[in-house]
Amino acid sequence: MAVTVEKLIDLLNMDLELEYSAAIQYINHAAVMTGAAYGDIIKELKIHANEEIQHAMLLADQIDYLAGSPSVNVGEILTSKENDQMLQQDLDGEEDAIKRYKVRVEQAEQLKEFALAQQLRNILATEQEHAMDLKQALGK
Repeated sequence: MAVTVEKLIDLLNMDLELEYSAAIQYINHAAVMTGAAYGDIIKELKIHANEEIQHAMLLADQIDYLAGSPSVNVGEILTSKENDQMLQQDLDGEEDAIKRYKVRVEQAEQLKEFALAQQLRNILATEQEHAMDLKQALGK
């Protein structure tokens, strides 16, 4: 399926909104998660939050480069009172991001936007690391 630059900008803006929400969700989860057993993953969640903000900045720059207007809307943010449910919410978000960025890399390459594709690959690699951290914390 062929993609246009305009459609790619729309999709990247959706990704941007989800990066914003991921950062906020990680900040919230790191703040409210409790228990000595969760100390290491709480530290990781704080790192993840910063990395999601970096992703948002990269996406905003790429959207602007493509002559689009970076979104300021925020996607859905999930919360819970249960530690493992928070981690599962975060993992679900990462798995969704991994699927989306695999498609986005292909779309960027279709348009011969190879620098964008490389930036998306870098984001994808970080999202996969996040998923591995979360799976380990959940014992999966």
